[in-house]
Amino acid sequence: MEAAEFDKFADEYLAIHTDNLKISGERPDYFARYKIDELRRRWSREKRPEPRAILDFGSGVGASLPHLAQAFPSATLTAIDVSERSLEISRQRYPELGARVLYSGRGDLPLEAGGFDLVFTACVFHHIDADQHVELFGRLRKLLRPGGVLMVFEHNPVNPVTRYIVATCPFDENAVLIPGPVLRARLRAAGFAEADVRYTGFFPHALAALRPMEPWLAPVPVGAQYYAFAQA
Repeated sequence: MEAAEFDKFADEYLAIHTDNLKISGERPDYFARYKIDELRRRWSREKRPEPRAILDFGSGVGASLPHLAQAFPSATLTAIDVSERSLEISRQRYPELGARVLYSGRGDLPLEAGGFDLVFTACVFHHIDADQHVELFGRLRKLLRPGGVLMVFEHNPVNPVTRYIVATCPFDENAVLIPGPVLRARLRAAGFAEADVRYTGFFPHALAALRPMEPWLAPVPVGAQYYAFAQA
């Protein structure tokens, strides 16, 4: 997880991402928003108390922040990333939304243990060496209060459209996609009591009318992305 790798793309990130996603028929904000919508539905369905503090790990240029703020208006937000330039852009885009924290990518995270009810991370771990996953998941678990949740979104390597999009994306040059069962096993190895995997992103824009069916398809491991909902 090298800062330089992300710093060099930070200023062009949105333009590159928009061009890369044309095959899906959607723009980047759709994908940022639907992840938070999925999180909100899951949180409400389980009747969890509203989170007081949320950490966006690997927040980048802040794509998730306005959606987190809308979905969880009573929570404080903290964005952490290894890319200083990405955090600067995030602050310029959404100056009123939370604190920004720079992380070196090594050692403990510079945050208070037990300070968060929810840690959210989207499409970050495929940029991190696999041999670091369990240790880093363990560090994130330490940031959660008892019963807190880590929600991890990742690309599904089983899906051919996902593989194409990742293979043709400049900032995914060194990405190594993680199968859902592998990610779940790493979360359990890091000490999470539960790690439930559900698949999303079954229908492109051309078939958007079918998207209300997706909750019933969540156990089927062919969606473009998936998430792991892991409880500390």
